[in-house]
Amino acid sequence: MRDAADDGERATEVVRSLERGLAIIRVFDAEHPRLTLSTAAALSGMPRAGARRALNTLVELGYAGQDGRDFYLRPRILELGFELLADLTLADVIGPHLQALSGRLGESASASVLDGGQIVYIARVATRSIMRVHIRTGTRFPAESTSMGRVLLASRSAEWLEGFISSVRVERRSAYTTTDTGQLRAVLAGVREQGFALVDQELEEGLRSLAVPVHGRDGRVVAAINVATAVVPGRADDMVARVLPELRRAAAEIDADLRPFAHMDT
Repeated sequence: MRDAADDGERATEVVRSLERGLAIIRVFDAEHPRLTLSTAAALSGMPRAGARRALNTLVELGYAGQDGRDFYLRPRILELGFELLADLTLADVIGPHLQALSGRLGESASASVLDGGQIVYIARVATRSIMRVHIRTGTRFPAESTSMGRVLLASRSAEWLEGFISSVRVERRSAYTTTDTGQLRAVLAGVREQGFALVDQELEEGLRSLAVPVHGRDGRVVAAINVATAVVPGRADDMVARVLPELRRAAAEIDADLRPFAHMDT
């Protein structure tokens, strides 16, 4: 907890002119590409004098232009961090959220995408080894027997999914693996309806995992995230009650972070 001295020190480190400049930049958007001084001041909550200084500074530095009474942002504004943001990958965006999710639950968390009939791990935070196979970025598993895979499969069109189910040859990876395609079809329909997938020891005995989808800017599923735990005494429903709210919270935060990135919609 910060004390008063900490708050005072933090306040003295804030550059108010920069704060005002950023406030002005943020009021320009698709609905307001051109603004008068009065409108910019009103939208930013700044006094006219402060808004005028901020706008004139942006014009002087080449980040904004002026046409009569109207101000507008110029392409040079993209230099302010947007080039770096454009280079971010899906894993870069998801990674910090997995770290936070794993920290809150004390469990391993992962993210994957669908490649044909397999999932491919793109990010992972492991708290301990809970599988015989060492998982790292690029590790692949059959989609039909994994929680993330089932979430990703369930997001596909009915036609695509039917083609997949008709052609898949499910590998029996444990005594619990669902190998009957009719049963698999019903399982995936349930995943589509409830919005999450629970896999209880089907990939490997002693392992439970729970997954939810991650959405791109257009609302389509672009990835899945999961939490995996070792089987402990108690029902699988107990894991759902404990983990699903945190998993959905992380997915919602990732979705929000992905909205500005058109290049991450797949």
